[in-house]
Amino acid sequence: MKNTFKYLTMLVAGVILFAACNKSDIPGYKKTKSGLHYKIEKVNKKGEKLVIGDQLVAEVVFRLDNEELFSNVGKPQRMFTIKEDTYHGDGRLDEGLLMLHVGDKASFAIFADSMAAYYDNHMPPSYLPGKGQILYYDVTVVDRVSADELNQERENFYENMKQMEEAEPAAIAEYVKKNNITTAPRANGLYVIVRKQGKGNVVATGKDVSLKYKGSLLDGRVFDSNTLQYTVGKMGLIPGWEEGIDGMPAGTELTLIIPSKLGYGPMGNRDVIPPYSPLVFDIEITQVK
Repeated sequence: MKNTFKYLTMLVAGVILFAACNKSDIPGYKKTKSGLHYKIEKVNKKGEKLVIGDQLVAEVVFRLDNEELFSNVGKPQRMFTIKEDTYHGDGRLDEGLLMLHVGDKASFAIFADSMAAYYDNHMPPSYLPGKGQILYYDVTVVDRVSADELNQERENFYENMKQMEEAEPAAIAEYVKKNNITTAPRANGLYVIVRKQGKGNVVATGKDVSLKYKGSLLDGRVFDSNTLQYTVGKMGLIPGWEEGIDGMPAGTELTLIIPSKLGYGPMGNRDVIPPYSPLVFDIEITQVK
């Protein structure tokens, strides 16, 4: 899937379709003066015309000759943004998209050898140089998101992020009060609460550590619970975790309350940990050697 999206963005990024005239040498297709091979299969004249700055909600089939490489038919999603700085009339996909309306269906084509000249390392495995293969983008426009709507989405997103960031200190303070935590935080906001002091080897760079842990959000939702074995300094863990158990002896049981700046920050972690989320880790260090 990752490589497929590379293919989908190739033409958008500006692959030049070499042209000499308006007659396409791909049967059933026309060609613009700049060299874009296209075929309009369905026209919805009542649909809104696409303009520069629009982001398309579309169904797309990407294929090499008759081999389907990607399809989201039945599951339309945001696929392309028509950008003014990439549209210079040189046979780019943007040129073809600007012909369309919401509800239109079209197919755009490029000879695979032409694309390979620019993206040789990202061509599909079934591509065979010099065999005249053709790459097709079959596009059905389901909807459009205007530049103004995109800008409003961005403004709303940043406003929500700002609110989450500003709410974090109060959320931590409420959690600490509710759970009767008397341990003071460190200067960077990290809470290290030792529930049981161990007596074994201490955690340090280069040591092999085994432990059990449970990670949760402040509201109690557990996002992970597991065992872990790793060599300190050779595995990228969040800063709050690394600092929190550094110097702790084997046998120690502790709780870490990690502010987001020492966790996953404004990005969060996929759909599991929201942006600006403080984390609570209950950890038992079972072995250090």
